[in-house]
Amino acid sequence: MRIRPIETAPPPHRSRQTVVAFLRHEWPLGVSVATAGLFAACGDRWLADLSGPVWFGFVFAWLFLAILVSSFAVVRNAESLSHHLGEPLGTLVLALSVTGIEVMMIAAVMYGSHESSPLARDAMFAVIMIVLNGMVGLSLLLGGLRYHEQTYNLQGANSFLAVIVPLAVLGLVLPNFTVASPGPTVSRLHAIFLIVMSTGLYGVFLAIQNRRHSDYFRMPDSQGSAGNNGRDANGPFGRGTVAYCLPMLLAYLLPLIVLSKQLAIPLNYGIREMGAPAGLGGLLVAVLILSPESLAAIRAARANQLQRSINILLGSVLATIGLTIPAVLAIGFLIGHGVVLGLDSPNMVLLLLTLGISVITFANSRTNVLQGAVHLLLFLAYLMLIFEK
Repeated sequence: MRIRPIETAPPPHRSRQTVVAFLRHEWPLGVSVATAGLFAACGDRWLADLSGPVWFGFVFAWLFLAILVSSFAVVRNAESLSHHLGEPLGTLVLALSVTGIEVMMIAAVMYGSHESSPLARDAMFAVIMIVLNGMVGLSLLLGGLRYHEQTYNLQGANSFLAVIVPLAVLGLVLPNFTVASPGPTVSRLHAIFLIVMSTGLYGVFLAIQNRRHSDYFRMPDSQGSAGNNGRDANGPFGRGTVAYCLPMLLAYLLPLIVLSKQLAIPLNYGIREMGAPAGLGGLLVAVLILSPESLAAIRAARANQLQRSINILLGSVLATIGLTIPAVLAIGFLIGHGVVLGLDSPNMVLLLLTLGISVITFANSRTNVLQGAVHLLLFLAYLMLIFEK
């Protein structure tokens, strides 16, 4: 008869060390929860009068930075999950997490606005410009400077663009030319068509990416890679494992719902009352949600992992268009607000030029610094057009 060893509880000092290590590692969660709690309790009073520029700047900066550090933490946990899940499923989790933050922020602004808001259009356009021009350009430029030329799986990039191009044109250009509804909006029938088409195409793409042709989104020498299968339990409380990262991902996303609703108030006030450029709101939303993901893509390009960088960047654009358009149109139906989708003429030209240059860039399986420089030039043109058209 075997005698089972008696299980003893860990020493108290070890438990304290574990708690301290957790608090040090997840301090952004404390910032996010504390800020969300304070604004849930006192936000109505704090945000009632934003006419003072100092108070307006303080409140806006506080909320902006709280959401920013939370976004970095969301992407950090999503990235850990992606390493366990392997490519291409890992970058899909990353893209969906970031798109979820974007939809929450746009929805909060739409609920807080008393008229049709162009923020959804501006945010989607900003994501396209920042990613396809700014981040793709910077990734190709830095990668080209270090390695001269980089390679990737051409079929994967073409699959992304085959869905991005029609969704972007039908969602952001076509509403300017339809006559069933006034201005750059869509009629109810057009909206239903866009919802069905966007979600349907995105669903087909996911089936291609994760099942039928998943090898398109991996480099040929890594087709057998399937992540680390959860073996690297980093730290005393198992951070880095799926069992740790998934609950933490949800824990960070929940306070962002409150924070997004609170940020919508100074954001609307700044554009409506202080005369800020209309496109600036979309740019700020895009910067909040894209900053951590963009850094991950740049790190991958500098490590000569251009395939992962492309998966992250193009996947982010596709998730933004394919999921944000149906989400904001559905929200518009619920609250009875029209959704402005069509771009103005200068931005429409810039969008079509960006899509065309992207198709040319990813027509060859080797990249260099010239392509990166062209995309960065288009990004600077986008920034200029925000402030003067």
